[in-house]
Amino acid sequence: MRLVRTGVTEEVTDLLQHLIRNACVNDGAVESGQEIRSVDVLRAYLDGSGLDIETYEPEAGRASLIARIEGTDATAPTVLLMGHTDVVPANPDGWQRDPFGGELVDGEVWGRGAIDMLNLTSSMAVATKRLAAEGFKPKGTLIYLAVADEEALGDHGAKWLTDNQPDDVAATYVLTESGGIPMPSGGGPKLPVIVGEKGTFWCRLTVKGTPGHASSPLRTDNALVKAAEVVRRIAEYRPETQIHEIWRRFVEGMEFPAELRDPLLDPDRLYDLVVDFPSIGLARQAHACTHTTFAPTVMHAGTKTNVIPDRVELEIDIRTLPGQTGDEVRAMLRDALGDLADSVEISATTDETSTASPIDTPLWDALERVTTKLTQHSGLIPFLTVGATDARFFRRQGITSYGFGLFSDRISFDDFSSMFHGDDERVDQESLRLSTEMWHALAHDLLS
Repeated sequence: MRLVRTGVTEEVTDLLQHLIRNACVNDGAVESGQEIRSVDVLRAYLDGSGLDIETYEPEAGRASLIARIEGTDATAPTVLLMGHTDVVPANPDGWQRDPFGGELVDGEVWGRGAIDMLNLTSSMAVATKRLAAEGFKPKGTLIYLAVADEEALGDHGAKWLTDNQPDDVAATYVLTESGGIPMPSGGGPKLPVIVGEKGTFWCRLTVKGTPGHASSPLRTDNALVKAAEVVRRIAEYRPETQIHEIWRRFVEGMEFPAELRDPLLDPDRLYDLVVDFPSIGLARQAHACTHTTFAPTVMHAGTKTNVIPDRVELEIDIRTLPGQTGDEVRAMLRDALGDLADSVEISATTDETSTASPIDTPLWDALERVTTKLTQHSGLIPFLTVGATDARFFRRQGITSYGFGLFSDRISFDDFSSMFHGDDERVDQESLRLSTEMWHALAHDLLS
């Protein structure tokens, strides 16, 4: 087992701080993100180590970087380590510290992206550079990808690369965000590996009414009032619980006591359990992993205070389970709306099905070997992430893709979950060191 030499903690901490301070905030607009800032930092960091480096910029400022160590055996596997450099917006009013300050406080690096996922983007870069500097000559190829635009569906990042530069990102295995946070279980802490993710069905609901003077509201057809009822019905809608294979293997792997395990695997009992479950992080994950979820998030309505609105647009974030289609989602929406269904137009803005990779693979076995040597955790368990990652573009090509990292016990699973797109995002230096050493050891294990 080869370990990264001393000094890695300071190195990965410094790189992470630089990436946080670059504030590559992606609000979905083409001109946002400006990941070129972090690509410039990464290129300067990686230059001189013997890596083959290429950059791509499909839109001005929306840059991605690839660095590779070419293997000597064309039949050996290729491993792609993929981290994104963009982050979601942050409101400083809710933070204890500057969200883009990258401050190091009591062994923790604070800032937007510290968890999602600049910590892994940095640790992957440090491990790749150190392998190259050591003269690593693997049989298989190692690729490091720092990709743009993950936080807005990947059109200028992973999607663009897989569509336009497929040979440059061709791989046998892909590793990206966001597993590896220790989860307490009956048999000792488990490390979740993200083997799949829910699908995304974003839609716009248009609710129509009749305009009129707001001074005479009696018996008016107010689209805003109607839309309020639409939101209420969607928020209260309860689709059926579905126990799919990834969820079953997760629950069984966690070695829960029977009084917890049995209802978590029972579609008739799971919902009542999670509603009052003391761990809010696990409760939310258990619910989202076993249900199609509907979240009203945006409303546009009205033109003037004294005008009855005749049109309201609602945006709904819907996440689908493995095997579900857009037609099934539309049927569920109509079921939720009931007698209002004919008054609402449904337009899908994003319709991407759920993706998953097999669990029993050489990559899984290698992760188990490496993590066993680096930590005292008791084993890996498969997990379904309820958000979207760039792994989906590779899974759709048949490439085994997992989300993983290696984290200390300092951050609890609940804290980890709450910091994704939340306030006071931060990561501890021990986790940065562990992830870096894990990528380093994994490259030797799989590619040598």
